[in-house]
Amino acid sequence: MSAAMTAGTNDARPPSPGARFRAALEAESPLQIVGAINANHALLARQAGFRAIYLSGGGVAAGSLGLPDLGINTLDDVLTDVRRITDVCDLPLLVDVDTGFGPSAFNIARTVKSLCKFGAAALHIEDQVGAKRCGHRPGKEIVATAEMVDRVKAAVDARTDPDFYVIARTDAIAVEGLPAAIERAVACAAAGADAIFAEAALDLDTYRRFGSAVGVPLLANLTEFGQTPLFTTDELRSAGVRMALYPLSAFRAANKAALNVYATLRRDGTQKAAVATMQTRAELYESIGYHDYERRLDALFARNK
Repeated sequence: MSAAMTAGTNDARPPSPGARFRAALEAESPLQIVGAINANHALLARQAGFRAIYLSGGGVAAGSLGLPDLGINTLDDVLTDVRRITDVCDLPLLVDVDTGFGPSAFNIARTVKSLCKFGAAALHIEDQVGAKRCGHRPGKEIVATAEMVDRVKAAVDARTDPDFYVIARTDAIAVEGLPAAIERAVACAAAGADAIFAEAALDLDTYRRFGSAVGVPLLANLTEFGQTPLFTTDELRSAGVRMALYPLSAFRAANKAALNVYATLRRDGTQKAAVATMQTRAELYESIGYHDYERRLDALFARNK
C-alpha cells in the first residue's frame, strides 16, 4: 500500500482517484476494467458492479467525434469526456492518452497534470509514433525504446496525485516480435511504469513470458474483433494477468442497437418492433438518480413557499 493510501486512513481526506484505482486492483484479480463511452455508461458500469472504468482514445474519436482511431483527437477532446465522467461517477477512471498528445516531455507532463486535475485515476501511454494506428491494425510504427522510456519518465514525474497509476503500453509485439517487446517492457518498468500493457498478444503464454520478465502487473486488452482471443478471467488469472480491459464492448453493442432502431423506424414508420430492445424510462431514471434530483427540487420549492 502506498504512503498516500496509508495517510488516507489516518485523516478525514477521501482517497484520491489513484488510490481508489490501486485499492480496486488489490480487491479483484484480474481487475475487470470496462469501457465507458460517456457519463451515462459510467453510471451503468457502476450499477453492474464494476470497480473501475475506462475511457478509450478510439472511443473518444469514434463516439464523441465520429473519427477513426488515428491520433486525430486532441487532449482537450479527451479531457471533455473525462470531466463529464468524473463529475458524476466515483469509479476510478483509466484513460487512454495514445502517445501523450505531443512530442516532448512538456506535452506529456501537461497531459498527466490535466488528467489528475480532472479526476482521472490512471493512464496508459504507448510507444507508437505520433501518427498512430489502432493497436490491432497492420502498419504500426513504433519509436525507439529510449524515446518510450522518456515518455514513461515524463508521465511518472508529472503526476500530482502520488498514487496516479501509469501504465506503459507496447505495440512492439506486432512490429519487432515478442523478445524485443519484452525487452522494452522491462525498460519501461525500470523507468517507473506501474504496469505493462502488452498490446495484441496472441496467446496466454505471451502474458506468462511478460510477467516473468517485467516484475509489475500486466494488463490484457480483450477488445472484440482484434488479435487477442477473448480469454476468460480464469484464463487470464492463470497467466498472471492483473487487469482485464474491455475497451469498447458496450459501445459496440449500443451502436448495433441504435442502428437497429433507426432501421426499424425507417422501415416500419414506427418504433413499436424495437421497443423491447430499449432501456425503459424507469431504468434510465434509476441509473442517473433522477428521483433523487427531483426530491431535492421538491424540497427547495417547499422551503420557498
